[in-house]
Amino acid sequence: MFSSFFPNPRLFFPATIVWTVLCMALWYGLARDLGPQLSIGNLIDLPYPTAEVRGGDIAGQVARDLWLYQYMIVTGAIFVGLARLVWPHPWFRWSVAVSAVIIFLLWFQVQCDVMINSWFGVFYNLIQQALSKPNAITLRQFYIQQATFGGIAMVYIFTAVLTAFITSHYIFRWRTAMNNYYVANWPRLRGIEGASQRVQEDTMRFADTLEGLGAQLINAVMTLIAFLPILWGLSSYVKELPLVGHVPQALVFVAVIWAAFGTGLLAVAGIRLPGLEFRNQRVEAAYRKELVLGEDNAQRAQPPTLSALFEDVRANYFRLYLNFLYFNIARYGYLQASALVAYSALGPTIVAGGLTLGALTQITRAFSRVESSFQYLVNSWSTIVSMISIYKRLRAFEAQMTDQPLDPIEREVVPQPS
Repeated sequence: MFSSFFPNPRLFFPATIVWTVLCMALWYGLARDLGPQLSIGNLIDLPYPTAEVRGGDIAGQVARDLWLYQYMIVTGAIFVGLARLVWPHPWFRWSVAVSAVIIFLLWFQVQCDVMINSWFGVFYNLIQQALSKPNAITLRQFYIQQATFGGIAMVYIFTAVLTAFITSHYIFRWRTAMNNYYVANWPRLRGIEGASQRVQEDTMRFADTLEGLGAQLINAVMTLIAFLPILWGLSSYVKELPLVGHVPQALVFVAVIWAAFGTGLLAVAGIRLPGLEFRNQRVEAAYRKELVLGEDNAQRAQPPTLSALFEDVRANYFRLYLNFLYFNIARYGYLQASALVAYSALGPTIVAGGLTLGALTQITRAFSRVESSFQYLVNSWSTIVSMISIYKRLRAFEAQMTDQPLDPIEREVVPQPS
């Protein structure tokens, strides 16, 4: 699943994490302050800020962001070059180089979201100023703010579309690598139940699903890195929480506790789903196989046989639906309650008049981003269940090729009609 596409996965992925941590430490420890000397922004006379960037210092923000992007591109290119020398691989350009490009584009999208969050604060403060006193702002000021949002949104849209296009090709290359690997070992794999479906369909679903989960995880981590300091700073507005009283950095505290509660709740509610999804694939494969055999053999796929096989499909689906019933009760109940968590935490501050409309909008939006990042498992649980099922099916191929025993669930016999 991984070695067909990535070079030496057991070493490559830990090395990627270590390199990322080292680059982050170098950035915050030294490189961040080297922008005035090394940034290419100097070539276009962008004034690099000598102190912390303020919300209205657009040129300073662009200069600092440009230096960060430059740093990420250089460190990413160095890692790709070193990995190419140490771990040559037929799919290296797509599995490593394009992965680095996708990660950079995801980070750029997060930065666009940060800019939009800052824009909300300025825009809603302007709205509050306008509503509090007639003609307090000019129509030109109002439309300039809208034009600013339009510019950021256009960049975000372009980046999102480009990322989706590259990712589509990336997924198909990964599927191709797995397909070629399994086809080359087909004589050893053909005896496994549903082998044809696993090669044709599960490889596609695995690459697609895992890439989606991986991109969401990377996006969640990057969103945390970008928005957690913002929420940390905005927590200064919140002096106390309902029922609890004063808590340092209250908004971060609430986001972490609420996300941990939701993750635990859904893990318990959905604990049986991966096994049911796996068995679902087995009974579907048995039914599909009989239909395929019936295309060339008139003695196969007779109505009594198909009815019995479909009854197995029906029974498993109904068990799956029942388990999803209470899983979805927990999931949707939790997500609906999440809409009020930030406002509940801000209740005493709002009643005391300790916020402007712009600050309130920034806080709720930043809280939503941080909360959503901490809720990665909550938001992705259904996809993770499907991913586990697909992994189990492809894992049987790996076991067969390395002469390892199959999982107990693979040795279960699918009932066959007489």
